[in-house]
Amino acid sequence: MRCSSLLAAALSAAFLFGPAHAATREAGHAWIAGAVDDTVQRYGLPGIAVGVIEDGKVVAVEVRGELAAGGGRPVTPDTLFKIASNTKAMTAGVLARLVDQGRLRWDDPVTKYLPQFRMHDPWVTAHMQVRDLLVHNSGLGLGAGDLMLWPEPNTFTRADIIAGLAYLKPVGSFRAEYAYDNLMYVVAGEVAAAAAGVPYDALVRRELFGPLGMDGCRVGTWRIDEAGPVAQPHRRVDGRNVPVEEHARENGAVVPDITSMAAGGVRCGIDDMLRWVGMWLDPSNPWLSPAQRRAVWTAHMPMPVSERMREWDNTHFSAYGYGWRLSDVDGQWKVAHTGTLMGMYSSVILLPDRRTGIVILINGEGEAARTALGQALMAHYTEPGRAAGVAHYAGLLDREGAQHKATQPLPDTSSRRPATGTEARALLGVWRDPWFGDVAICPRADGIAFASARSPLMRGRLMRVGERWLVDWDDDSVDAEAWLHPPSRGAGDGATLTVSHVDPDADFSYDYGDLAFTRQRDCP
Repeated sequence: MRCSSLLAAALSAAFLFGPAHAATREAGHAWIAGAVDDTVQRYGLPGIAVGVIEDGKVVAVEVRGELAAGGGRPVTPDTLFKIASNTKAMTAGVLARLVDQGRLRWDDPVTKYLPQFRMHDPWVTAHMQVRDLLVHNSGLGLGAGDLMLWPEPNTFTRADIIAGLAYLKPVGSFRAEYAYDNLMYVVAGEVAAAAAGVPYDALVRRELFGPLGMDGCRVGTWRIDEAGPVAQPHRRVDGRNVPVEEHARENGAVVPDITSMAAGGVRCGIDDMLRWVGMWLDPSNPWLSPAQRRAVWTAHMPMPVSERMREWDNTHFSAYGYGWRLSDVDGQWKVAHTGTLMGMYSSVILLPDRRTGIVILINGEGEAARTALGQALMAHYTEPGRAAGVAHYAGLLDREGAQHKATQPLPDTSSRRPATGTEARALLGVWRDPWFGDVAICPRADGIAFASARSPLMRGRLMRVGERWLVDWDDDSVDAEAWLHPPSRGAGDGATLTVSHVDPDADFSYDYGDLAFTRQRDCP
C-alpha cells in the first residue's frame, strides 16, 4: 500500500519556510521515492514514513504501508510513530529553552532541583550537574537500570528510578568515558519539570509543540480518538509482520503516561518531525538563542569511532552533544540520532552546513532498513555522483551479520528441558534486588516459574540446559533469554543470585548484569 502526499509536503514547506516555496516532489527527487520503495521491498516493512529537507526546503514526504499489517488503514503524513530516543534531543532542547529563560544553568547541581537525587557514590551525587544528565558520562554501564523502563507495562515510576540510582554500581569513573543510558534522561525531564514548575509533558507541549506548530505530536497521557492515525509496532514471526497489541489499546481509548517520557516517550508524524528538523536547520529561528544552539551541538563527550563509520563515512571524530550525536562524514558535519523501541525504529540525520535533513520512521523490526536507507539518502548529499543505493548498504550489512555469526555463534540451548523442583531446590524462594524489587522462583503447573513482582512481562519458565539454568519467557515480546547463576554451595547469608544474557548481542536495555538478588523467604 503506497501513498505519497505532495500536498502534505507542500504544507510542511509553507509552514517551515514561508509561502514563497511550496515543495513538490520534482523529477530530480524521484530517487528518494525509489530508495524508499527499495527499502520496503527488501525488508518487507509493515509501514514507513520518510521526509527530506534539502537546502532548507521540504523536497519529499514519502509514506508506505499500513498502521497495522493486514488492517487496511494506510500510513499517512500525520500518522503517529514512536520516535523513541529521538525524544532525547527534544528534552535537551526544552532544557536549553529554560537556560535561555534564566530558569536554570547547565552547571547547576542536580540536587538543586531534586534534593532526593542520589548516585551510588556520594561525591558523584554532589557533583552531578544538569549537563551531565545529557551526555552519557555517569560511570554507569550501558543501559544500566533500563529494566525499570522496559518491557512495558510495569509499575516503576520516575520516583522509583531516582531512588533506584543509588543502588546501581558504576562500572567506570564519572565523566571518564561514554556509556549510553536512559535513566539520566528521565532524571533530566524531572529537573526540567522542577525548574519550570509544571510536569514534563505539559512543559514539552508549552515550550516545544506549541511554538513550533507540532500540534500532532503526543506526550504524556492522551486520547487516541483526539490524535491522528496511530502506527502499531510489529514483530517478525516466521517472515510475517505481526502487530503488537499495546497495553493502551487493550484498556480503552486513553494512552497512559510512561515512565520513560523524557528518554523516549514522544510520538510524532513525519510532517511534525520535519517542522522540528526545519527549526534546527534554520539558524535564524528564534526558538533557541544562538548561544544555546551552540551549547546543544557542542561535542561534550567523546565517542568511539567504529570500523563501519571509518569505512562507510570516512569519519574522524564522534562525540555526544546535548541529545545529539556529532560526527564528520566525507568531510562534512553530521548531527544525528536514532530511536529504537520494540517494533519501532526512527532516525534523524542532519547536515547543517547544507541545511539538509532526513527523517525516517518505521513501525516494524527495521534496524537494518533504517541503516541502509539512511545511509543511501545521506550519501546522495555527501558523495554526489558516487553515492550507492539501498541494495549496496544492505549487502554490506548482510556480510557484517554473517561474519559476526561465524565468529560469535549463539550458545546451543536445544537440549533445554523444564527444571524440576527437586533439582532447583536451592533456587526456590523469593529473591530481592534493591532497585528491581522481588522475583519469585516457585512451582507452577508446568514446572518452576521465574516471576517479577513489578514487571509483569518478566515471567517465564525455569529450564535446565546441561548444568545451567535458563529462563524461557512466556511472552515472545521479551526476546532476551536469561541465564541464572545461583550462589555457590556454602556461600552463606547474603550470597547473590545473578543474571546474564544467553545471547551476548541481546538489547542492552535488558540490563541483566546489574541485577544481584538476595534470598528473602520461602515461596508462598
